[in-house]
Amino acid sequence: MRLLLGSANRVVLKRWANLLEGGHRVERAESPGALKKMSALDGYDLILVHRPMVDREMVAQVVMSPENKVFLLSDRPDEDEGLDFLKRGIVGYGNTYMSQPRLLEAIKSISNGSVWVGQRIMQRLIAEVHARVKEDESRQKKKPGLDSLTLREKQISGLVAKGRSNLEIASALKITERTVKAHLTSIYEKTGTGSRLSLALLVNRG
Repeated sequence: MRLLLGSANRVVLKRWANLLEGGHRVERAESPGALKKMSALDGYDLILVHRPMVDREMVAQVVMSPENKVFLLSDRPDEDEGLDFLKRGIVGYGNTYMSQPRLLEAIKSISNGSVWVGQRIMQRLIAEVHARVKEDESRQKKKPGLDSLTLREKQISGLVAKGRSNLEIASALKITERTVKAHLTSIYEKTGTGSRLSLALLVNRG
């Protein structure tokens, strides 16, 4: 896997690099500017970001590209913060200093299409989704949602829900990545979702 590590703390960067040594191609971004510039490039399977280096706006910019998978690591993980960032599109939230086995497990899980967070955060996320469904169930029936998607858009949505990357989707459907991105923009607009996670939740809920 090709990983981008983002932190202004060189001790943290060195620790992450040592833990991931051998099995991954690792590149480093030591400032918010470098992170923004490097994350705009295609090709990273996962971006590990140190929470102290970024604010919410910066995270939103990095996850703006549907291709980017962001794993946010905090020195002091907080449930409310983790839940908030998940809603903004990250795919993982954990402790900066987690052990090597746990870090490798998290990366493997995310690469397989899962979301990596603590059990309590996931329970809260699921509870919020269920509560939202109950509150606006009648309105959701009136909204176009997934029913408004074309056959191709439904195929892409299904693959996104399975954790497939844009490259994998393009290969499976024999189309270009640019076409996949264009379809995703249309899908997000039609379904009212703004990230891969939100779309996956909608598909799996349906």
